[in-house]
Amino acid sequence: MKAVVALVPALLAAAPLVAFATHPAEQNGPLLTRAADSLVVHVGASAGAAATVRNASEPAVRVRVYGDSCGGARPDFGGLATAADRDLFRYDADAPLNLQKTVDSTANGVEVSSISFSSPDGGLVTGLMWDPVTRTDPRPGMVLMHGLPGNAKALEGLAQNYARHGALVIAIDAPFARRDGPLMRYTAADRAEQIQVIKDLQRAVDVLRSRPNVDDDRIAFVGFSWGGATGALFVGIERRLQAAALVVGHGGQVSHATGPEGFKHISGFPCATRVAWIRAMAPIEPIRFVGHANVPLLLQNGMQDIFIPVADAAELHAAAPEPKTVLWYTTGHNLGQQARADRHRWLAEMIGIDPLM
Repeated sequence: MKAVVALVPALLAAAPLVAFATHPAEQNGPLLTRAADSLVVHVGASAGAAATVRNASEPAVRVRVYGDSCGGARPDFGGLATAADRDLFRYDADAPLNLQKTVDSTANGVEVSSISFSSPDGGLVTGLMWDPVTRTDPRPGMVLMHGLPGNAKALEGLAQNYARHGALVIAIDAPFARRDGPLMRYTAADRAEQIQVIKDLQRAVDVLRSRPNVDDDRIAFVGFSWGGATGALFVGIERRLQAAALVVGHGGQVSHATGPEGFKHISGFPCATRVAWIRAMAPIEPIRFVGHANVPLLLQNGMQDIFIPVADAAELHAAAPEPKTVLWYTTGHNLGQQARADRHRWLAEMIGIDPLM
């Protein structure tokens, strides 16, 4: 609080100068934003203050001081996502998919193909499809989302298993896996990619529903780690799922980055960089959206996971609505065979993949 208190008198004293500024854009910077009737100062403190400054000959100038923490404190996410928040992820469902499919191999009754389709936010979504081509009756459909780092191919073993048990499976590459450069850039570009991947996942559901051998009423999502956190947002947007499993997930990138494990990944950035990134990402934090889920959820986490601490996972579990099944394992980030078997049995019950023998 001391940093804010010290700044406010200085701002009040400077108010007449601010009121007479003729080029507002020149007042802007990483810590200072000038609008027509206000001066917004971003400071590294966990507090806030506001004042209205009046000059005898000029209109009132509102001074707002926001306290953003540079010490890793969790921001206030503002509660459950609003309708306006959810509108950020709308896309044109009638736009052509432009699905391209190239068969790579066929084994044990499963055809594996490389696929691509148009992303609503530009470019092509790439990924893989596993199709149980020997099955003639309508099949369950599944969308898988990998972790960070990773890509669709990282889920090959799991997807192959689900396909052998009767599901038509799609795994897509995240936007960061389709470009060069750092996976997370800690700029507003991360926000754009988080919005894009949710639209891409909705289009993946469109792809499944376009397949003649998929039962539209039996589509599930399974996401792992970053994909599990992304799934917490996805289930708050997508209304055509019948079930979703969030595996070693957490509340989102800001939740993780301001937690005991994740803060080390942003602690080296300047304060202004951290503040700007948190401000960009917090409104689309998955934990704000998971409460809108309209399907049964399975949440699986490890009590010895050094990447997703128990506290981070528990926050997501608490925010998730009923019906939900929460399963903890005495394992690390790789939950192991028991978790895979539990997930398979749950999916068999939810969407009708073949049960384990």
